[in-house]
Amino acid sequence: MKKQQNLDHGAWEAVTSGAVEIVDRAHLKSRVERGDRLRVKLGLDPTKPDLHLGHTVPLRALRRYQQHGHQAVLIIGDWTARIGDPSGQNVTRPQLTKDDVDGAAQTYLDQAWKILDEAETEVRLQSEWFDKMRLEDVVQLTSRYTVARMLARDDFAKRTKEGRPVGMHELLYPLLQAYDSVAVKSDLELGGTDQTFNLLVGRDIQEAYGQPPQDIQTMPLLEGLDGIQKMSKSLDNYIGIAESPSVMYRKAMSVPDQLILRYLQLVTDVDSEQLAAEARALREGANPRDVKQRLAERIVRQFHPNAETTEYREESGGFKSAGPAAIDVGPAERTIAQLFLDAGLVASKNEARRLVGQKGLRVNGQPVRSADDKLIPIDDMVLQRGLHRVVRLKVR
Repeated sequence: MKKQQNLDHGAWEAVTSGAVEIVDRAHLKSRVERGDRLRVKLGLDPTKPDLHLGHTVPLRALRRYQQHGHQAVLIIGDWTARIGDPSGQNVTRPQLTKDDVDGAAQTYLDQAWKILDEAETEVRLQSEWFDKMRLEDVVQLTSRYTVARMLARDDFAKRTKEGRPVGMHELLYPLLQAYDSVAVKSDLELGGTDQTFNLLVGRDIQEAYGQPPQDIQTMPLLEGLDGIQKMSKSLDNYIGIAESPSVMYRKAMSVPDQLILRYLQLVTDVDSEQLAAEARALREGANPRDVKQRLAERIVRQFHPNAETTEYREESGGFKSAGPAAIDVGPAERTIAQLFLDAGLVASKNEARRLVGQKGLRVNGQPVRSADDKLIPIDDMVLQRGLHRVVRLKVR
Protein backbone atom coordinates (compact mmCIF):
# COMPACT_ATOMS: atom_id res chain seq x y z
CA MET A 1 0.00 0.00 0.00
CA LYS A 2 1.09 3.57 -0.65
CA LYS A 3 2.35 5.34 2.48
CA GLN A 4 1.11 8.75 3.56
CA GLN A 5 3.65 11.50 4.03
CA ASN A 6 4.08 13.49 7.25
CA LEU A 7 1.85 11.20 9.28
CA ASP A 8 -0.25 13.04 11.84
CA HIS A 9 0.17 11.24 15.15
CA GLY A 10 -3.32 12.34 16.19
CA ALA A 11 -4.86 10.82 13.07
CA TRP A 12 -6.55 7.90 14.84
CA GLU A 13 -8.46 10.11 17.27
CA ALA A 14 -9.37 12.52 14.48
CA VAL A 15 -10.71 10.04 11.93
CA THR A 16 -12.67 8.00 14.48
CA SER A 17 -14.19 10.99 16.27
CA GLY A 18 -17.79 10.29 17.21
CA ALA A 19 -17.71 6.65 16.01
CA VAL A 20 -20.09 4.21 17.71
CA GLU A 21 -18.45 0.92 16.70
CA ILE A 22 -15.32 -0.11 14.80
CA VAL A 23 -14.70 -3.58 13.35
CA ASP A 24 -11.84 -4.66 13.32
CA ARG A 25 -10.65 -1.90 15.66
CA ALA A 26 -7.11 -3.15 16.28
CA HIS A 27 -6.56 -3.84 12.57
CA LEU A 28 -7.84 -0.44 11.46
CA LYS A 29 -5.89 1.42 14.14
CA SER A 30 -2.65 -0.27 13.16
CA ARG A 31 -3.18 0.65 9.50
CA VAL A 32 -4.02 4.26 10.25
CA GLU A 33 -1.11 4.72 12.63
CA ARG A 34 1.47 3.16 10.34
CA GLY A 35 0.33 5.35 7.46
CA ASP A 36 -1.40 3.00 5.03
CA ARG A 37 -3.48 4.89 2.50
CA LEU A 38 -6.94 3.37 2.79
CA ARG A 39 -9.80 3.26 0.33
CA VAL A 40 -12.66 4.52 2.49
CA LYS A 41 -16.11 3.82 1.13
CA LEU A 42 -19.43 5.52 1.86
CA GLY A 43 -22.59 4.63 -0.03
CA LEU A 44 -25.49 7.03 -0.50
CA ASP A 45 -28.89 6.00 -1.81
CA PRO A 46 -30.43 9.02 -3.55
CA THR A 47 -34.02 8.29 -2.53
CA LYS A 48 -34.85 11.98 -1.91
CA PRO A 49 -33.19 15.01 -3.49
CA ASP A 50 -32.08 16.93 -0.41
CA LEU A 51 -29.50 16.23 2.28
CA HIS A 52 -30.00 17.20 5.91
CA LEU A 53 -27.62 17.39 8.88
CA GLY A 54 -28.22 13.72 9.69
CA HIS A 55 -26.73 12.77 6.32
CA THR A 56 -23.66 14.89 7.03
CA VAL A 57 -22.53 12.79 10.01
CA PRO A 58 -21.01 9.96 7.88
CA LEU A 59 -20.06 12.45 5.16
CA ARG A 60 -18.03 14.42 7.70
CA ALA A 61 -16.39 11.19 8.87
CA LEU A 62 -15.41 10.51 5.26
CA ARG A 63 -14.01 14.02 4.97
CA ARG A 64 -11.82 13.50 8.04
CA TYR A 65 -10.28 10.42 6.42
CA GLN A 66 -9.86 12.43 3.24
CA GLN A 67 -8.09 15.22 5.13
CA HIS A 68 -5.68 12.66 6.60
CA GLY A 69 -4.59 11.41 3.20
CA HIS A 70 -6.95 8.51 2.56
CA GLN A 71 -8.89 7.95 -0.64
CA ALA A 72 -12.57 8.84 -0.25
CA VAL A 73 -14.80 6.61 -2.39
CA LEU A 74 -18.40 7.83 -2.67
CA ILE A 75 -20.81 5.21 -4.01
CA ILE A 76 -24.04 6.49 -5.55
CA GLY A 77 -26.57 3.71 -5.06
CA ASP A 78 -28.41 4.13 -8.34
CA TRP A 79 -29.41 0.44 -8.14
CA THR A 80 -30.05 -0.11 -4.43
CA ALA A 81 -32.12 3.09 -4.24
CA ARG A 82 -34.55 1.48 -6.64
CA ILE A 83 -34.87 -1.54 -4.32
CA GLY A 84 -35.36 0.42 -1.10
CA ASP A 85 -33.27 -0.38 1.99
CA PRO A 86 -35.50 -1.56 4.84
CA SER A 87 -32.93 -0.59 7.51
CA GLY A 88 -34.74 0.34 10.69
CA GLN A 89 -38.12 -0.03 9.02
CA ASN A 90 -40.85 -2.57 9.56
CA VAL A 91 -42.40 -2.19 6.13
CA THR A 92 -41.26 -2.49 2.55
CA ARG A 93 -40.10 0.80 1.09
CA PRO A 94 -41.52 1.84 -2.28
CA GLN A 95 -39.35 1.18 -5.33
CA LEU A 96 -38.25 4.25 -7.29
CA THR A 97 -37.83 4.80 -11.00
CA LYS A 98 -34.45 5.33 -12.65
CA ASP A 99 -35.38 8.95 -13.46
CA ASP A 100 -36.28 9.59 -9.79
CA VAL A 101 -32.95 8.21 -8.65
CA ASP A 102 -30.83 9.96 -11.30
CA GLY A 103 -32.36 13.34 -10.48
CA ALA A 104 -31.84 12.92 -6.75
CA ALA A 105 -28.27 11.65 -7.30
CA GLN A 106 -27.16 14.84 -9.02
CA THR A 107 -28.62 16.95 -6.23
CA TYR A 108 -26.90 14.76 -3.64
CA LEU A 109 -23.55 15.29 -5.30
CA ASP A 110 -24.02 19.05 -5.62
CA GLN A 111 -24.70 19.20 -1.89
CA ALA A 112 -22.03 16.66 -0.90
CA TRP A 113 -19.33 19.00 -2.22
CA LYS A 114 -20.23 21.40 0.59
CA ILE A 115 -18.49 18.83 2.82
CA LEU A 116 -16.14 16.73 0.70
CA ASP A 117 -13.25 17.83 -1.52
CA GLU A 118 -14.71 17.15 -4.97
CA ALA A 119 -11.31 17.00 -6.69
CA GLU A 120 -10.06 14.35 -4.25
CA THR A 121 -13.22 12.20 -4.16
CA GLU A 122 -13.65 9.09 -6.28
CA VAL A 123 -17.32 8.94 -7.29
CA ARG A 124 -18.66 5.58 -8.47
CA LEU A 125 -22.11 4.57 -9.67
CA GLN A 126 -23.35 1.06 -8.93
CA SER A 127 -24.56 0.85 -12.51
CA GLU A 128 -20.90 0.62 -13.57
CA TRP A 129 -20.89 -3.00 -12.42
CA PHE A 130 -24.53 -3.99 -11.99
CA ASP A 131 -25.51 -3.01 -15.53
CA LYS A 132 -22.99 -5.60 -16.73
CA MET A 133 -24.08 -8.40 -14.40
CA ARG A 134 -25.59 -11.50 -15.99
CA LEU A 135 -28.12 -13.74 -14.27
CA GLU A 136 -25.30 -16.23 -13.70
CA ASP A 137 -23.37 -13.56 -11.80
CA VAL A 138 -26.40 -12.76 -9.64
CA VAL A 139 -26.87 -16.42 -8.78
CA GLN A 140 -23.17 -16.66 -7.91
CA LEU A 141 -23.53 -13.66 -5.59
CA THR A 142 -26.61 -15.04 -3.82
CA SER A 143 -24.86 -18.39 -3.35
CA ARG A 144 -22.27 -16.70 -1.09
CA TYR A 145 -24.80 -16.03 1.71
CA THR A 146 -27.51 -18.07 3.40
CA VAL A 147 -31.20 -17.26 3.84
CA ALA A 148 -30.96 -18.08 7.57
CA ARG A 149 -28.24 -15.48 8.12
CA MET A 150 -30.15 -12.89 6.10
CA LEU A 151 -33.38 -13.43 8.05
CA ALA A 152 -31.46 -12.99 11.30
CA ARG A 153 -31.38 -9.29 10.50
CA ASP A 154 -33.52 -7.55 13.16
CA ASP A 155 -36.10 -5.90 10.94
CA PHE A 156 -36.52 -8.99 8.74
CA ALA A 157 -36.89 -11.18 11.83
CA LYS A 158 -39.44 -8.85 13.38
CA ARG A 159 -41.55 -8.63 10.24
CA THR A 160 -41.44 -12.40 9.75
CA LYS A 161 -42.55 -12.97 13.35
CA GLU A 162 -45.42 -10.49 12.95
CA GLY A 163 -46.53 -12.01 9.66
CA ARG A 164 -45.53 -8.94 7.65
CA PRO A 165 -44.18 -9.54 4.14
CA VAL A 166 -40.46 -9.53 3.33
CA GLY A 167 -39.92 -9.27 -0.42
CA MET A 168 -37.26 -11.38 -2.15
CA HIS A 169 -35.91 -8.18 -3.70
CA GLU A 170 -35.25 -6.81 -0.20
CA LEU A 171 -32.96 -9.74 0.56
CA LEU A 172 -30.83 -8.62 -2.37
CA TYR A 173 -30.16 -5.19 -0.90
CA PRO A 174 -27.45 -6.17 1.61
CA LEU A 175 -25.78 -8.36 -1.02
CA LEU A 176 -25.69 -5.58 -3.59
CA GLN A 177 -24.29 -3.11 -1.06
CA ALA A 178 -21.73 -5.75 -0.08
CA TYR A 179 -20.73 -6.32 -3.70
CA ASP A 180 -20.00 -2.59 -3.99
CA SER A 181 -17.13 -3.21 -1.57
CA VAL A 182 -15.82 -5.94 -3.86
CA ALA A 183 -16.13 -3.71 -6.93
CA VAL A 184 -14.15 -0.81 -5.42
CA LYS A 185 -11.81 -2.94 -3.25
CA SER A 186 -12.87 -1.16 -0.08
CA ASP A 187 -10.52 -1.14 2.93
CA LEU A 188 -13.01 0.57 5.24
CA GLU A 189 -16.72 1.26 4.98
CA LEU A 190 -18.54 4.01 6.85
CA GLY A 191 -22.25 4.06 7.66
CA GLY A 192 -24.90 4.81 10.24
CA THR A 193 -25.63 2.38 13.04
CA ASP A 194 -28.71 1.26 11.10
CA GLN A 195 -26.34 -0.06 8.43
CA THR A 196 -24.30 -2.34 10.70
CA PHE A 197 -25.77 -5.58 9.33
CA ASN A 198 -25.14 -4.54 5.72
CA LEU A 199 -21.56 -3.47 6.45
CA LEU A 200 -20.82 -6.81 8.10
CA VAL A 201 -22.24 -8.64 5.08
CA GLY A 202 -19.73 -6.65 3.03
CA ARG A 203 -16.89 -8.21 5.00
CA ASP A 204 -18.24 -11.72 4.34
CA ILE A 205 -18.78 -11.13 0.63
CA GLN A 206 -15.32 -9.67 0.14
CA GLU A 207 -13.81 -12.77 1.71
CA ALA A 208 -16.02 -14.97 -0.50
CA TYR A 209 -14.57 -13.17 -3.54
CA GLY A 210 -11.00 -13.55 -2.33
CA GLN A 211 -10.48 -10.04 -0.95
CA PRO A 212 -9.38 -9.02 2.55
CA PRO A 213 -12.47 -8.08 4.60
CA GLN A 214 -13.04 -4.36 4.98
CA ASP A 215 -13.02 -2.77 8.40
CA ILE A 216 -16.20 -0.93 9.30
CA GLN A 217 -16.92 2.23 11.25
CA THR A 218 -20.47 3.10 12.25
CA MET A 219 -21.55 6.63 13.07
CA PRO A 220 -24.50 7.66 15.26
CA LEU A 221 -27.91 8.51 13.89
CA LEU A 222 -28.54 12.18 14.62
CA GLU A 223 -31.71 12.92 16.58
CA GLY A 224 -33.99 15.44 14.95
CA LEU A 225 -35.30 18.69 16.38
CA ASP A 226 -37.92 16.80 18.38
CA GLY A 227 -35.06 15.30 20.39
CA ILE A 228 -36.45 11.77 20.04
CA GLN A 229 -36.78 10.46 16.49
CA LYS A 230 -33.97 10.16 13.96
CA MET A 231 -33.66 13.30 11.83
CA SER A 232 -36.00 12.80 8.90
CA LYS A 233 -37.71 14.93 6.28
CA SER A 234 -40.89 12.88 6.64
CA LEU A 235 -41.07 13.83 10.33
CA ASP A 236 -40.24 17.48 9.57
CA ASN A 237 -37.63 17.46 12.35
CA TYR A 238 -34.67 18.21 10.09
CA ILE A 239 -32.25 20.99 9.13
CA GLY A 240 -31.59 20.84 5.40
CA ILE A 241 -28.11 21.83 4.29
CA ALA A 242 -29.50 23.68 1.26
CA GLU A 243 -32.01 25.72 3.27
CA SER A 244 -31.66 29.48 3.55
CA PRO A 245 -29.50 30.94 6.35
CA SER A 246 -32.53 32.30 8.22
CA VAL A 247 -34.44 29.00 8.12
CA MET A 248 -31.32 27.08 9.10
CA TYR A 249 -30.64 29.46 11.98
CA ARG A 250 -34.24 29.36 13.21
CA LYS A 251 -34.32 25.57 13.19
CA ALA A 252 -30.92 25.27 14.89
CA MET A 253 -32.15 27.54 17.68
CA SER A 254 -34.88 24.95 18.37
CA VAL A 255 -32.39 22.13 19.02
CA PRO A 256 -33.27 20.65 22.45
CA ASP A 257 -30.89 21.82 25.18
CA GLN A 258 -29.77 18.26 25.96
CA LEU A 259 -28.56 17.83 22.37
CA ILE A 260 -26.49 21.00 22.03
CA LEU A 261 -23.15 19.29 22.69
CA ARG A 262 -24.07 16.30 20.53
CA TYR A 263 -24.85 18.59 17.58
CA LEU A 264 -21.64 20.53 18.18
CA GLN A 265 -19.60 17.31 18.06
CA LEU A 266 -21.35 15.59 15.16
CA VAL A 267 -22.24 18.37 12.72
CA THR A 268 -19.78 21.25 13.31
CA ASP A 269 -16.04 21.76 13.07
CA VAL A 270 -15.42 22.49 16.75
CA ASP A 271 -12.22 20.96 18.04
CA SER A 272 -11.98 19.05 21.32
CA GLU A 273 -10.92 22.13 23.28
CA GLN A 274 -13.84 24.21 22.01
CA LEU A 275 -16.27 21.39 22.71
CA ALA A 276 -14.89 21.02 26.24
CA ALA A 277 -15.21 24.78 26.77
CA GLU A 278 -18.89 24.76 25.75
CA ALA A 279 -19.55 21.73 27.96
CA ARG A 280 -17.89 23.51 30.88
CA ALA A 281 -19.95 26.66 30.25
CA LEU A 282 -23.18 24.65 30.41
CA ARG A 283 -22.08 22.88 33.60
CA GLU A 284 -21.24 26.19 35.23
CA GLY A 285 -24.67 27.68 34.57
CA ALA A 286 -24.36 29.44 31.22
CA ASN A 287 -27.67 30.19 29.52
CA PRO A 288 -28.20 27.28 27.05
CA ARG A 289 -29.61 29.79 24.59
CA ASP A 290 -26.22 31.52 24.35
CA VAL A 291 -24.43 28.23 23.62
CA LYS A 292 -27.17 27.27 21.18
CA GLN A 293 -26.75 30.58 19.37
CA ARG A 294 -23.07 29.82 18.81
CA LEU A 295 -24.09 26.37 17.56
CA ALA A 296 -26.63 27.86 15.16
CA GLU A 297 -24.11 30.36 13.80
CA ARG A 298 -21.52 27.63 13.27
CA ILE A 299 -24.02 25.52 11.34
CA VAL A 300 -25.02 28.45 9.12
CA ARG A 301 -21.39 29.48 8.45
CA GLN A 302 -20.51 25.97 7.29
CA PHE A 303 -23.06 26.05 4.48
CA HIS A 304 -23.44 29.81 3.93
CA PRO A 305 -19.99 31.29 4.65
CA ASN A 306 -20.90 34.69 3.17
CA ALA A 307 -24.21 35.14 4.98
CA GLU A 308 -24.55 38.24 7.17
CA THR A 309 -25.27 37.24 10.76
CA THR A 310 -27.45 40.26 11.50
CA GLU A 311 -29.62 39.68 8.44
CA TYR A 312 -30.38 36.01 8.97
CA ARG A 313 -31.01 36.54 12.69
CA GLU A 314 -33.59 39.24 11.90
CA GLU A 315 -35.20 37.17 9.15
CA SER A 316 -35.43 34.10 11.39
CA GLY A 317 -37.26 36.16 14.00
CA GLY A 318 -39.94 36.88 11.40
CA PHE A 319 -40.55 33.18 10.91
CA LYS A 320 -40.90 32.63 14.64
CA SER A 321 -43.53 35.28 15.22
CA ALA A 322 -45.73 34.47 12.25
CA GLY A 323 -47.75 31.79 14.07
CA PRO A 324 -49.57 28.86 12.51
CA ALA A 325 -51.46 29.43 9.28
CA ALA A 326 -55.27 29.33 9.37
CA ILE A 327 -56.88 26.60 7.24
CA ASP A 328 -60.57 26.42 6.39
CA VAL A 329 -62.27 23.03 6.79
CA GLY A 330 -65.86 21.83 6.81
CA PRO A 331 -67.67 20.91 10.05
CA ALA A 332 -68.30 17.24 9.22
CA GLU A 333 -66.88 14.43 11.37
CA ARG A 334 -64.02 12.55 9.69
CA THR A 335 -60.99 10.41 10.45
CA ILE A 336 -57.85 12.11 11.68
CA ALA A 337 -56.07 10.90 8.54
CA GLN A 338 -58.70 12.62 6.38
CA LEU A 339 -58.51 15.80 8.47
CA PHE A 340 -54.74 16.05 8.06
CA LEU A 341 -55.21 15.41 4.34
CA ASP A 342 -57.87 18.15 4.11
CA ALA A 343 -55.53 20.51 5.96
CA GLY A 344 -52.76 19.88 3.43
CA LEU A 345 -50.33 18.42 5.97
CA VAL A 346 -50.09 14.99 4.32
CA ALA A 347 -50.26 13.80 0.73
CA SER A 348 -52.45 10.77 1.48
CA LYS A 349 -54.19 8.93 4.30
CA ASN A 350 -51.54 6.21 4.08
CA GLU A 351 -48.87 8.83 4.72
CA ALA A 352 -50.83 10.00 7.75
CA ARG A 353 -50.95 6.43 9.10
CA ARG A 354 -47.21 6.04 8.58
CA LEU A 355 -46.47 9.31 10.39
CA VAL A 356 -48.71 8.31 13.30
CA GLY A 357 -46.58 5.17 13.66
CA GLN A 358 -43.53 7.46 13.90
CA LYS A 359 -45.25 9.76 16.42
CA GLY A 360 -45.11 12.54 13.86
CA LEU A 361 -48.67 13.93 14.05
CA ARG A 362 -50.29 15.90 16.87
CA VAL A 363 -53.71 17.41 17.56
CA ASN A 364 -53.71 20.29 20.05
CA GLY A 365 -50.25 19.24 21.15
CA GLN A 366 -51.18 15.61 21.87
CA PRO A 367 -49.69 12.77 19.79
CA VAL A 368 -52.20 11.02 17.52
CA ARG A 369 -52.60 7.38 18.53
CA SER A 370 -54.63 6.19 15.54
CA ALA A 371 -55.08 7.88 12.17
CA ASP A 372 -58.43 6.12 11.83
CA ASP A 373 -59.96 7.64 14.97
CA LYS A 374 -62.75 10.08 14.14
CA LEU A 375 -63.25 13.61 15.39
CA ILE A 376 -65.28 16.73 14.66
CA PRO A 377 -63.10 19.74 13.83
CA ILE A 378 -63.64 22.92 15.83
CA ASP A 379 -62.35 26.45 15.50
CA ASP A 380 -58.72 26.98 16.59
CA MET A 381 -57.96 23.25 16.71
CA VAL A 382 -54.20 22.96 16.04
CA LEU A 383 -52.84 20.24 13.76
CA GLN A 384 -49.11 19.62 13.71
CA ARG A 385 -46.81 17.54 11.55
CA GLY A 386 -43.33 17.32 13.01
CA LEU A 387 -42.05 20.52 14.58
CA HIS A 388 -42.48 23.11 11.88
CA ARG A 389 -45.64 22.35 9.93
CA VAL A 390 -48.51 23.65 12.04
CA VAL A 391 -51.99 24.86 11.05
CA ARG A 392 -54.92 26.25 13.01
CA LEU A 393 -58.38 25.22 11.82
CA LYS A 394 -61.23 27.55 10.97
CA VAL A 395 -64.54 25.71 10.54
CA ARG A 396 -66.69 27.06 7.72
